[in-house]
Amino acid sequence: MNKKSLKNESADETKPDFETAMADLEALVSKIESGDLSLEESLKEFENGVKLSRACQAALKDAEHRVKILSEDDEESDFDDSSV
Repeated sequence: MNKKSLKNESADETKPDFETAMADLEALVSKIESGDLSLEESLKEFENGVKLSRACQAALKDAEHRVKILSEDDEESDFDDSSV
């Protein structure tokens, strides 16, 4: 592995993992779409949904970054092997 480091997955224990955040977001959308909430409750749930959506986006961005780093490592090792 090169000198670039991957994020420590346990660094922020308060963030839900991607799958949990997506499940919570789907449940929240269903709850809002049911029409049983007051306007104030809907707004509060919408705010929670935005936070969950951002957590999902961050998790995907982090995963993409990790894949990129690992791919670069593979390319470097392939190059090193061919020069021997």
